[in-house]
Amino acid sequence: MIGPSITVRRQRLEGLQKFLIDHHQIIKDALYSDLRKSPQEADLTEIGVVLSEIGCALKNLDNWMRPRRLRLPLSYLPASASLVPEPLGSVLIISPWNYPLQLALAPLVGALAAGNTATIKPSELAPATAEILSLVPHYVPGVSVVLGGVEETTALLTQDFDHIFFTGGGAVGRIVMEAAAKNLTPVTLELGGKSPTWLDSSVNLGAAARRIAWAKFINAGQTCVAPDYLMCPPSMVDDVVAAINNAVHAMWGKNPQDSHDYGRIINDRHFERLLALKPDAISDRNDLYVAPTVFAAENTTHDSMSEEIFGPLLPVIGMELAEAIEYVKSGPKPLAIYVFGREAKKHFVEQTSSGAVGSGVALLQAGATGIPFGGIGASGMGAYHGKSSWNTFTHMKPVISKPLFPDTLRMIQPPYSPLKTAIIHMVARIENTWGSLARRGRRELSEGS
Repeated sequence: MIGPSITVRRQRLEGLQKFLIDHHQIIKDALYSDLRKSPQEADLTEIGVVLSEIGCALKNLDNWMRPRRLRLPLSYLPASASLVPEPLGSVLIISPWNYPLQLALAPLVGALAAGNTATIKPSELAPATAEILSLVPHYVPGVSVVLGGVEETTALLTQDFDHIFFTGGGAVGRIVMEAAAKNLTPVTLELGGKSPTWLDSSVNLGAAARRIAWAKFINAGQTCVAPDYLMCPPSMVDDVVAAINNAVHAMWGKNPQDSHDYGRIINDRHFERLLALKPDAISDRNDLYVAPTVFAAENTTHDSMSEEIFGPLLPVIGMELAEAIEYVKSGPKPLAIYVFGREAKKHFVEQTSSGAVGSGVALLQAGATGIPFGGIGASGMGAYHGKSSWNTFTHMKPVISKPLFPDTLRMIQPPYSPLKTAIIHMVARIENTWGSLARRGRRELSEGS
């Protein structure tokens, strides 16, 4: 076996688990300091997600590490083949500030399970959480944490890692990919974009509004996979705005600034950026507070539609379903599309491309160990969570074995006599016939089930 044994991998995962348990309260305090994240939200969206990833890896590691037998063509016999998993080597994880614990440690789980060593570069914009993450190496051998800002990140990108896992914005993602190309280092890019939501009259407006409001305004809207804007039939715009505002009041009160469950904007720069998109949003600069703001946008030329909002602003735009689909198709492929409409789901799934589709729900795909999480096109490349994380950090090495005797390969090696030529043609016909029969059998079996 290349890389650490299953015992060592388990010990490292259990060490990470112990780190989270030992520092449970301190982590929550750090998240509150950085983002005013409530203890419940810290458990739900940060600590709990990582613990679930660890539990999934510990449960399935035996199976994941087992070599996989492969089928070979009849003409190869006698022979055998398998896929043998091996670690990539040393990986770099560059994590963002919006979910500073989860987005540093969830990919780390996959890296450790796959047998790699790892360097974590947490965001300097969430300093309290970054400081706590610097304790991870005391619990997990083979892990290092580098604190600092742009200078330190730039220096790391010059190093020869075997894989780079980056979560953040598209602009920095391009810089990471360009740096990785110099060493031919493969990358996973978890980016973002403007994830659209569709809502129509075929669903219960109140229930849909509550799910949309929660997914949008959790973490004060600073979620890469949050609903970025909402489209609905023009006749529904006012009712949709009112219903989502009602849902906001039900969850965070008439004045969310007073709620212990509502977060804050990460820093002054992002505060100013959001106010530039919506100057009349209720806000408090001293508290880095921007209220959940749901508003009717006249059309797609509104300032808030020019970039990923990444904050608690939700424009609602009136358009018909066909126009909505064409609008989504005309832009970069989003990280997610959310659909609240009985017939609309089929159209969005079949006619648009995105990292994921949520029907009747938003955000949940980002925290499930059984669902690969990742983008497509401008919203990212590669996926992780659960088995997908292990796949990302593993090389599946083909191993083929064939005995020297009987030496059947002589029948297809030069010099080519008439007999050998006939054998080669016969083998090609047999393989083609066998493949057709196998495909037909699988199709009939599938149709029968």
